[in-house]
Amino acid sequence: MTVALKASPDDQALLLEVQQLDTRLQQLDHRSKSLPALAQLAELAREEEQLRKTLAQQRGGAEDARAELKRVESDVAVVEARIARDSDRLQHSSSTKDVHALEQELASLRKRLSDLEDIELTVMERVEQEQDALSAAEGRLAELRERVVALEAERDEQLKGLESERVHARANRATVAGKIPPELMALYERQRSRYGVGASHLRGGVSGASGVRLTESDMARIRSAAPDEVILCPDSDAILVRTAESGL
Repeated sequence: MTVALKASPDDQALLLEVQQLDTRLQQLDHRSKSLPALAQLAELAREEEQLRKTLAQQRGGAEDARAELKRVESDVAVVEARIARDSDRLQHSSSTKDVHALEQELASLRKRLSDLEDIELTVMERVEQEQDALSAAEGRLAELRERVVALEAERDEQLKGLESERVHARANRATVAGKIPPELMALYERQRSRYGVGASHLRGGVSGASGVRLTESDMARIRSAAPDEVILCPDSDAILVRTAESGL
């Protein structure tokens, strides 16, 4: 359909350049949001979160094992001190009754010490295992962080290149848009904000915005319109730009 606006065919044709640049800017925005590095970084972030949870559990396990080892070592030290004390008393005792009691207590203490040393050995092995697991997890985290840093650098470099292209496209758009009458440009912006496309090239009877061939009745109306009349595409509602390729 036509609108209450007229513009020279050359001015209307400039809209195709603006639309091409707007499409390019949309593509650059899409590429900025869909870089492979972004998906990889998101996956690594999930891995890192899970790994940090695992590390927290392993640190807790290692700390518990070390605390248990300290308790056992403390118990060993207490028993060893009692054995040393009773041994000294035994050497200096002249009472048969006391000697017998001390010998019984020492036998009990040595049994207790043997049991504690077995426990100590088991806990020491556990401490070593917990520490090995913790070190391995910390190593995996360090490797993951290295991958993240490398991917972030790759992402930043790609975004920098895309932003450079974006700045160039925006500058070109501003230059072309500055040549278009304000009323026509305002209509283009309004249609683009509403329908996603502001200008559509009619080529061989097909609207570029919709990819649909116009009906014969639509084509007849377009042929009867003056060259400076502004026409909207019946399918996409974008400004329909007519050129020598339009098949009119």
